[in-house]
Amino acid sequence: MHFLGIDLGSSSIKLSVLDAETGKTVAGVSVPDFEMEMAAPQFGWAEQDPSQWWEYVQTGIKTLGRNTDLKKIAAIGIAYQMHGLVLTDENLNPVRPSIIWCDSRAADIGNTIYDSLGHKASQGMILGSPGNFTASKLKWVKDNEPEVFAKAKYMMLPGDFIAAKLSGIAQTSTSGLSEAALWNFAEARLAVEVLEAMELPLSLIPEIVPNFGHQSAINPDVAASLGFNNDVKITYRAGDQPNNALSLNVLKPGEIATTAGTSAVIYAVTEKDAYDASNRVNTFLHVNNSDTAKRNGVLLCINGSGILYQWLRKVTSLGNTTGNLISYDTLNTEAAKAVPGAKGLRFYPFGNGVERIFNNKQASSGIQNLNFNIHHSPELVRAACEGIVFAMNYGFDIMKEIGAGGSVVRAGKANLFLSPVFREIFANTTQTTVELYNTAGADGAARGAAFGFGFYKSIDEAFSSLECLERIEPAAALSNQYSEIYQQWKQHINIEDIKHEYN
Repeated sequence: MHFLGIDLGSSSIKLSVLDAETGKTVAGVSVPDFEMEMAAPQFGWAEQDPSQWWEYVQTGIKTLGRNTDLKKIAAIGIAYQMHGLVLTDENLNPVRPSIIWCDSRAADIGNTIYDSLGHKASQGMILGSPGNFTASKLKWVKDNEPEVFAKAKYMMLPGDFIAAKLSGIAQTSTSGLSEAALWNFAEARLAVEVLEAMELPLSLIPEIVPNFGHQSAINPDVAASLGFNNDVKITYRAGDQPNNALSLNVLKPGEIATTAGTSAVIYAVTEKDAYDASNRVNTFLHVNNSDTAKRNGVLLCINGSGILYQWLRKVTSLGNTTGNLISYDTLNTEAAKAVPGAKGLRFYPFGNGVERIFNNKQASSGIQNLNFNIHHSPELVRAACEGIVFAMNYGFDIMKEIGAGGSVVRAGKANLFLSPVFREIFANTTQTTVELYNTAGADGAARGAAFGFGFYKSIDEAFSSLECLERIEPAAALSNQYSEIYQQWKQHINIEDIKHEYN
């Protein structure tokens, strides 16, 4: 029996097929062949076309079908970029582009609602501020595009939209509502108080389903078009970071996951309704939260991670076409040629929307201490890697303040964690042991589908075949060196007005 995992990212969509009996991934594909673009009609905006996501998902499934018997697939799990807003009409067709996770336009709306609800009341209910999350984006559409808003029948998150196109049924999940700042943690229900404060209709919220279980069946016409059996079910959905934690079997209090894809994230599981009073890190329902065992995920997000590496790749390729860009392996090799500290060069990896660790204020990227005579491509790439890790560590310190720290961090051996230099910087800056696993989001979504279907009787059984590939331990001398470099980097962040002093 096989299970399909779909991981809808903002750069690409990955799909994996799991043979549940062996616990092994038997097929995988990433679509499209290039990195998907984000449209920015105005400064600070970021949009993508949901219909294009659906086209790519169909392409990926049909590509898998060339070498995989899709008739063996029993159920589908879906992971997706968090916090995006998809508005559809009654026929599940988008009425506007999706306002995705790194879009900044609704931050002021979230702050206004936070003030109107009262900070303590808001923190007690949704464990923070509506911020720049999905509910605030929905309010922005209502206020600024009333003719579009009038056409909307359903509000969904990106993964909900893919599930709806597969099944023909609009649904969302409990953890998805928490991503949207629409979950009342105190009473374990939809936060109608936020909807009322924003003057948003309850009717836009579709059917609410748990993360695991038989949520819906594939529409027969869609099943025939894609090559599935008619009885394929959707049995799991979650945002990409809770799902990344699931992929790494990070499910118990005190366990921590990290990833450095388009954005950089550290995600810690807790049994408490923990929150940061300054809203610099955020708390969401974890995938395995239940009435009898509370499980939340405290999430740190730095927007400019892999997207910074992508920018470096394009810039250092001197404008060559997509097919002739230098490889990420080349960037990793260049970084290894430079010494820790990159000869004083400092990189600040902001500039991809408002940053949560700065209270949803706009922060720009920057390079400090650049000297044309001593700094070359190795120093530039290493400084970028150090800057990404330093920004993550800045947020990790905040997580520790609310009891969400730890000494072991798990990551998939992918994206920036493919770089030995990046791994060294991370382990020695955060002073944690990094455990690397051969897994990814689509693999986790497939395992989640198998558990939600009932093939596995427990989550522990679903991850019994997961193996650690490598452990990177911090070294005392390197930790001391990186600590000093980090403190120098940190001195040039002005928290009061979020302006960086680069001279």
